[in-house]
Amino acid sequence: MARFAYEGTNREGQLKTGVVDATSLAEAETRLRGMQITPSKVKRSYGAIEIKLPRLGGVKTKTLVVFTRQLATMIDAGLPLVQCLEILGSQEPDKEFQRVILGVKASVEQGGTLADSLKRYPKVFDTLFVSLVAAGEVGGILDTILNRLAQYLEKAEKTTNKVKGALKYPFFVLTAAGLIMAVLLWKVIPSFATMFQSVGNAKLPALTQFVVNLSNNFVAYLPYIVAALITIVVGYKMFSRTPVGKKVIDTVMLQMPVIGPLLRRSAIARFTRTLGTLVSSGVPILDGLEVVARSAGNVVIEQGIMYTRAKVAEGKNIAGPLDETRIFPKMVVQMIAVGESTGAMDVMLTKIADFYDDEVDASVDALTSMIEPMIMVVIGGMVGFVLIAMYLPIFGMAENLAGRKS
Repeated sequence: MARFAYEGTNREGQLKTGVVDATSLAEAETRLRGMQITPSKVKRSYGAIEIKLPRLGGVKTKTLVVFTRQLATMIDAGLPLVQCLEILGSQEPDKEFQRVILGVKASVEQGGTLADSLKRYPKVFDTLFVSLVAAGEVGGILDTILNRLAQYLEKAEKTTNKVKGALKYPFFVLTAAGLIMAVLLWKVIPSFATMFQSVGNAKLPALTQFVVNLSNNFVAYLPYIVAALITIVVGYKMFSRTPVGKKVIDTVMLQMPVIGPLLRRSAIARFTRTLGTLVSSGVPILDGLEVVARSAGNVVIEQGIMYTRAKVAEGKNIAGPLDETRIFPKMVVQMIAVGESTGAMDVMLTKIADFYDDEVDASVDALTSMIEPMIMVVIGGMVGFVLIAMYLPIFGMAENLAGRKS
């Protein structure tokens, strides 16, 4: 794949310049005509060498939110869709996302719908995004749907970041504590042991001898310890990618004390907000449940939602099968049942999502306030234990010196 710089005019006679990716000059000209640009000059672009690092996934949520809001504003103002995409693509600072937008624009110019064009980039636009855009196009309310989608993305990202922050904090602190202890066992304690031997202190206190022995074993078996840690991490990664591994890990995570309820509340908030957004946008309930299941982020919850979808397809309501899964609290099930009976399920789902967003905030604050003193006690205890063990012989030597002087 090469890049070709071009000059040409569009249908309105405006001069257009830019670059297009193609395997040959002929293909580049064909792609330009597909973009309704009549090329006057096309040549291979050799520009500056561009070093591209591998991307870890799609674009940032913030970037996607800005794009969605701007597209909604332009459509609401009456601008043609192709022109909206061209403007947004030309001003997008993220080069990868710029190529995606221009690719969507080219697909729309060739007669594709916006939803079908977005579907070509699943790493950027997920199933939820595409489903809502399709519903907006069918209902003629694309601008409204895009605004609603932007609000959903912002709130979902906020909740996700809070949960991730709450889980990352203790992990990083405990990792740092482990590294500190490893340095003490590897470097500091052997220095003290050498000093004790040099002054002829043959018999060490039991606590000091225990720490010295621990340090000696740690240094002797360090390669095996590192190899074991690497094996555990790699094994966990491989196991977590298997269907059985995902289910086992997700089940354990949901049943863990403190963390489990936080993950469950976050999943309920995501489920209700996503389904409420889909239902209020006119997406059929069966399609909505399938989309929600794919974006659940937990295999156990995903299977529960798919079970509910199967029962709904048989003619049952949503509340009953949800209750049978025993994943969702009774209050959530009852509120959904009320929403079904009153015909205002989208409103009820949004209220549940707002409530559980607040519950997630409270859980994160409680978890943080509880973990901080516990971590301080653990780290302080570890370091204090080592310091006391190392200073006990020094205190003994000081007492012996005082006795000799007297």
